[in-house]
Amino acid sequence: MTIQHHLPDATLLAYATGTLPEAFNLIIATHVSLCDDCRATAESYDALGGAMIDQSAKSDMSDESLAHTLARLDTITRAAPPAPSAGAFPTPLQDYVGGDLDAVRWRPIGMGVKQAILKTSGAASARLLLIPAGGAMPDHSHDGTEMTLVLQGAFSDADGRFARGDIELADGDVSHTPVAEAGMDCICLIVTEAPLRFKGLIPRIAQKFARI
Repeated sequence: MTIQHHLPDATLLAYATGTLPEAFNLIIATHVSLCDDCRATAESYDALGGAMIDQSAKSDMSDESLAHTLARLDTITRAAPPAPSAGAFPTPLQDYVGGDLDAVRWRPIGMGVKQAILKTSGAASARLLLIPAGGAMPDHSHDGTEMTLVLQGAFSDADGRFARGDIELADGDVSHTPVAEAGMDCICLIVTEAPLRFKGLIPRIAQKFARI
C-alpha cells in the first residue's frame, strides 16, 4: 500500500498536543496507524513534547506525593499494546465500531449510499460512509473542516484519486463530487465540524434526516 495523500504537519502537531476534538483525534489515529510517514512525524512531535517537559522548571512536591502516585498506579489495569489489525479497520477505529467491517450497523441515506454515525464528543462528528462502486456523493462544499480517510476501495474528485490510507482535507474553499471507482464499494471514515453545503435540492432536503 502506497499512500499518496498525507496530513499536514500543523494537523499532526495539533494531534500531538491534544488540542483537537475527539472525532479528529480518531481519524488522525486511524490514518497514522496506516501511514508510516505521518506516524514518524507524530512520534517526533511526541518526543519533542517530552523533551520540553524535561527542560521545564521543576516544582516542589509534598513528601506524600510519591506514595499517593504509587497507590494510584496499583489500581490501574495495564492493557497490552494493541496488535496490528488484519481487517479493513485499523485498531483505533475497531475500538469505536466494536469490531471490524461486519460489526457496522449501516443505515441507507439514498442513492445506494449508507452511513454509520460513530459516538464521539466535542465539536465534530465522525461517520463511516459507504459509496457503492461507481456511485457518487452529491456535489457539495463545507462550512468547516472535513477530513475523509479511505478504508476500502477508492474515490476520485477534483483533487485527485484517493485509495486506502489516503486522507483528504476540505474546507469552505473546496467544492467536490467524490465518485467511487468501479469494482469495489468505497468505505471512508469522515469527520466534519459543521454540516455540508449541498448544491442540489434533493440532497438538501435529505440532509436533515441523514444528519450530514
